[in-house]
Amino acid sequence: MAYLIFALKSMCYAIMASVVEEIFFLPELTPIPAAPADLVGLINLRGELLPVIDLTIRLGYPEPNYALSDSVIILKFNNIRLGIIVTQVSEVKMIANDEIKTELAYNFQQEFDQIHPSYYLQGVAQVDEHLVMVLNPETLIQYISHSLPDFNLEKINPEGNQSPIHGESSRKNNFRKLQNYIFSTDATPEERQIFQERAKNLRHPIDDQDFAGLVPLAVISLNGEYFGVNLEIIREFTDIHHITPIPCTPPHIVGNMNLRGEILTLVNIRGLVNLPLQTSQVLSKAMIVKINDIVAGIIVEGIFDVIYLKESEIKTIPTAVHLKQDEYLQGTAFYQDKMISILNVAKIMTQGELFVDQEV
Repeated sequence: MAYLIFALKSMCYAIMASVVEEIFFLPELTPIPAAPADLVGLINLRGELLPVIDLTIRLGYPEPNYALSDSVIILKFNNIRLGIIVTQVSEVKMIANDEIKTELAYNFQQEFDQIHPSYYLQGVAQVDEHLVMVLNPETLIQYISHSLPDFNLEKINPEGNQSPIHGESSRKNNFRKLQNYIFSTDATPEERQIFQERAKNLRHPIDDQDFAGLVPLAVISLNGEYFGVNLEIIREFTDIHHITPIPCTPPHIVGNMNLRGEILTLVNIRGLVNLPLQTSQVLSKAMIVKINDIVAGIIVEGIFDVIYLKESEIKTIPTAVHLKQDEYLQGTAFYQDKMISILNVAKIMTQGELFVDQEV
């Protein structure tokens, strides 16, 4: 059976791919007063209000510090939909039923306000070099159903404001709590604006969005500057672990990394766009790209958003002011109140002299 593999903090999890409806970057969430701590809020997904849970809270991690690279996976099971926040979405893998060790998933008796973390598990499986916790969508849905006994989601304003169905006094108390609520308190003002824009975009029905002819771009940062990269060539984003240096290579060849059994070369493209390599900086994230037969990891600082632009919104760089470092740029475009450069990653990978000819 096919399972979607994803990460929660440093742990690997899986859930049946058949119950996954869609995946998108984490937006700002609207809180639900008096809900359990791990039921962290609601999203308005094209007019339907969906609860979102953070399993890391139930699993005993400290209060989460959400990042722009976090995602929400929308699940649908028995005609009920909900979202779960994950650190990173990996891939879809086939896992046979006999590979899932169910004896490790204890079937604890459900209490009214206490649910053991193992209650969510179907079992544990070995996937490549990782032990993967396989989630049980049925118990997740049951948990959500029992966690909202006092709220009617239809009474909540689809723009995000709560309107509980209790008396006037309760309604006023809940609104006071919401007035002081800040989503992701550790986020910068710029990051908070991105969370809010994502929530706003999710509210629009698909029928109101004509994606035909639009260019999908991932917004990344290099040395604090924003760049756009065509989403179609990006295979995934991943954390960097255990870099193996490659002897006798130029500084922009960072080394090799083992990504689920696949050896990938990590490269630093900053020099090609006239940015310092900053070899002393912490290398934490990589953007895995595939150009024809070339698969490589590009070092990035952060992944901020996915946007869709009309081709007319992408401005070419005038030939009269074209500099050498612009050779690997496709153009520029506005992102919020910033002007970002759009990288020509295909040209960087094929003509940027990033790789060393190892033939003798």
